[in-house]
Parts: sequence; C-alpha cells; structure tokens
Amino acid sequence: MFKRKGLIAIIAVFALVAAACGSSSDGGSDESAGEIGLVFDIGGRGDQSFNDSAAAGIERAADELNINFNEAAANLDGSNREELLALQSEEHELVFGVGFLFDVPMAAVAAANPDTNYAIVDGFIADAPANVVMLGFAEHEGSYLVGVAAALKSTNGHVGFIGGVQIPLIEKFQAGFEAGVASVDASIVVNVQYLTLPPDFSGFNDPAAGKVVGQAMYEGGADVVYHAAGGSGGGLFQAAKEYAEANDTHVWAIGVDSDQYLTAGDAAPYILTSMLKRVDVAVYETIAAQIAGEFAGGFSTFNVANGGIDYSTSGGFVDDISDELEAARAGILDGSITVPEAP
Repeated sequence: MFKRKGLIAIIAVFALVAAACGSSSDGGSDESAGEIGLVFDIGGRGDQSFNDSAAAGIERAADELNINFNEAAANLDGSNREELLALQSEEHELVFGVGFLFDVPMAAVAAANPDTNYAIVDGFIADAPANVVMLGFAEHEGSYLVGVAAALKSTNGHVGFIGGVQIPLIEKFQAGFEAGVASVDASIVVNVQYLTLPPDFSGFNDPAAGKVVGQAMYEGGADVVYHAAGGSGGGLFQAAKEYAEANDTHVWAIGVDSDQYLTAGDAAPYILTSMLKRVDVAVYETIAAQIAGEFAGGFSTFNVANGGIDYSTSGGFVDDISDELEAARAGILDGSITVPEAP
C-alpha cells in the first residue's frame, strides 16, 4: 500500500503489522467514508487493556461509519513511532497515535503533513499544530469509583495500587483510587507500588513483574488490588487466582481501561470490576467528527459526564454495592465530590 521505495526492510515489517486492515461496512464496496491510520504503542493488539480499547473504537467505526483503516504497532523500544506515523500519513486523512509517548513524534510528523489530521491519546503537545487533537481522560474520576468499590469489598481493611510507570498520568489513577477508598473508610491501608520509573517504560508491558508485586501485596494482607499498568495487569490477575486457590480464600483484582473480566480467562472470577477508560469512545467520536468535516484541533476531554469514563459490572460482583457506586457517580456529576488529580 505504501510507496516509500528506499525503505524495503521497513516496508516488509510494516506490511506484517498492517495486515489487519479494516474494510468498509458494506462488505466489499470500494467506496469508503474515510481512510484512517492507527499506530498502537508498545504491546499492540492483545494487551487486553489500553491498545485493545483503541482497536475496539476503530473497529466500531469500520462497522458503523464505513471507514477503511490500517494499523501498526511500535517496536519493543518504541524507537520507530515517528517512522510509523509518517508511513501512515502517506495515504490516510486521519492518523492516531495511541499513547502519550507519541507526543514528540506526532508534533514533527503533523508539522510536515499539514493536510493530514492527527489524534494523540493521552498526549500533550505544546504549541500543537491545528491539525492535532489531544484526547484526554478524567482517569481520576473512574479510579475514585473503583476505589469506593475496593473499600466496600475489602474485609481486611487493606488494599493495593500497582502503577506501571510512575509518571503524572498514572499518579492520577492512584490519586482517584486513594480518594475513593478514603471516602468510605479513611482507616483502610492503601499500599502503592510502581513497576518502573522513567525513562524505563517497560512497566506497562511486564506481566511477570505485575504478578510478583501482586503476590507480595496479597501476602502482605491486601485483599483488593487495583492496577494501572497496561499489559502488566495480566500478571496481577494470575497472582489473585493463585493466591486465592493456594490459601483457600478469595481476593480481588481491579482491571483498567477495558472490561478485563471479559479477557482474563480463568482469572475472571477474581476481577471485581474494571475502571473503564473509554479510548474506544474517543477514537470513534474523533473519526465521526473527521467524516462529518468537523475535526477540530486542540483538546478533547472524556470523563464520567460524557461517557468517556465508567466502571464495569461484568460478573455481577459489584451488584450488591451498586447504590453506593451510583451515589458516588452522582456526586462527581453534581460537583459535590471533587476528585484529586495528584496523590
């Protein structure tokens, strides 16, 4: 599909990751409402979290808005983000970068391609060109809600938070979670641990590390642990399952970004809820605006009020506390609850 002739090796690799190409929803028509490119961050499809949520949004757009799309994923060290954005720009009218680490690469590519529009998930670009929209989320609001759930379900008075990488973005999750827990019972202990510190971002894609930290938290007395660690969260789920089975007890994990109960396999019975960061909604709505000729650069924020942030109910494990959770949601909506964004 791409025409850059001097980069044979790069094109060969790109062809592999671009094979999952969306088709128009009419089942074969050559006419499309738009050509969209999307570049996942490290881990790509299959992280059962952030990237998969973006994938769900573009697939919905393919089904409902009759767009064609092409996707790629950053390599393990993320060094080819700019290269992939540039390749996607050659034949697409709107290109997404999924993750805040696309900020510098997207700033460069967008400036060089003023006739293409761009959207960055979670990223901030200072003095962003007019053809870039920055898609942000009120993660602290959703984290508050699952913090309330954790406190209500804890029988030990002891819960945990695992962050993938200690950066301000992930500290928003921590802050909301701690505030939600404290709103129920300020005496509950909240253990906090991050898997890595910048510039090491491997904490977002290290299930083994997530499992080790999760095991330590359960062994230390926590009976509910919330993660904001991307693909590393799969390790936490296995830790919950193994600890519970080995000790003839039941502990909970809380997922993030997507409804992780649906993708956790045999660990699903241990997932209390998930904080839903609706990257899928942001991707879909941005594509819809592009098709309608209403794309606007700048900031676009998704929160509890506009359906961009929520919590999952799969498994029915929070059904018995739904009144309390909905009261917390109402407080956020009417402004009687102000959720902090920093620990």
